[in-house]
Amino acid sequence: MTATLAPRASRAEKDRLLRDFVRLCEIESPSGRERQMADALLEELRAAGLDPKEDASAGETGSNAGNVIARVVGPEGARTIMLCAHVDTVPLAGPVQVVDSDGVLTNRHDAILGADNKAAVAAILGVARRYAAERPPVGLDLVFTTSEEPGLRGAKALDLSSLSSEFGFVFDHASPIGELIVAAPSYYRIEGHFRGKAAHAGIRPEDGRNAIVAAASALASLRLGRRDEGTTCNVGRIEGGTAANVVAERCTVELEARSLDHERAGELVSEIVDALTAGASDTECDVEIAVQEQFRAYRLPRSAPVVQAAVDALAGVGIEGRCIATGGGSDAHVFQARGLPCLNVANGTERNHEPDERVTVEALETMLDVTLGIVARSA
Repeated sequence: MTATLAPRASRAEKDRLLRDFVRLCEIESPSGRERQMADALLEELRAAGLDPKEDASAGETGSNAGNVIARVVGPEGARTIMLCAHVDTVPLAGPVQVVDSDGVLTNRHDAILGADNKAAVAAILGVARRYAAERPPVGLDLVFTTSEEPGLRGAKALDLSSLSSEFGFVFDHASPIGELIVAAPSYYRIEGHFRGKAAHAGIRPEDGRNAIVAAASALASLRLGRRDEGTTCNVGRIEGGTAANVVAERCTVELEARSLDHERAGELVSEIVDALTAGASDTECDVEIAVQEQFRAYRLPRSAPVVQAAVDALAGVGIEGRCIATGGGSDAHVFQARGLPCLNVANGTERNHEPDERVTVEALETMLDVTLGIVARSA
């Protein structure tokens, strides 16, 4: 198939895409409270003529809804591919009312829009309707995950044996259309719980052991921020003490370590643990340290079929594919780790997780064409 024959969405499909996007964004679905989104998806997929299922992952993820999965059967002997988007958002600071200002979609209120990841959900719905009505060139597993934002929980709880896909695509990177995420980091979350001894700060300060000072000493010894081209370290939260006139007997710090090199990430974690331990020892405090690997680094070769299909689909709409690395995480991490090659595809949304989050109508329409192209090229 040549680029000029790449499938394109009709005007009616693009108009429906915009309506879907607005409706989905205005359904509140912060992580753990995705019930209304799941119900809306189940309704739309059934109306398209598919037979969607909701899995039993809610008990594992803590959400009030499970992942939604739908299957579109391809030609006999054709491969099956996965298209995936998550239905949850980060916490909402206000309601969502989508406004269109010269083709730029934003939230009228000072809160996120929810384009992360509802722009992708709407595009996959458009593909579902197209290929529920006509036979696709490949089989399709359509996967809508819950609780992605707090740690990829829905994808981790998904039963991969329910899928038939040879490879898959996640559409969850807020950067220009054309960027293909072929490398992503290992990510560790580290918590340090410091325990000192309380004492009156004005009468008996020498009898106390200050847990906040212990934590501060540990953090001051670390080099935070970007450690090298592919490695970062951050402290994101610190909480401790009871009152200004009490030597703080407790303090908790939360840190993260990321690296495109899994071994380098492990080395950084060891450095953080050593710093927390030394900070406690130097101030005669105790510390309990918890380390959790949230996801593991992966790298896809430019020659991988999943990458080639996306590059060809982008070329079909006149966009040059650009293979990049990211410091962020996505459901693609989970699928990669479990043996399903998966590419995270940038979808042109902007400023995700911020009150001025936005996406253009042009980007929405382009990504529907790109997604249709990915289905065609994957054959």
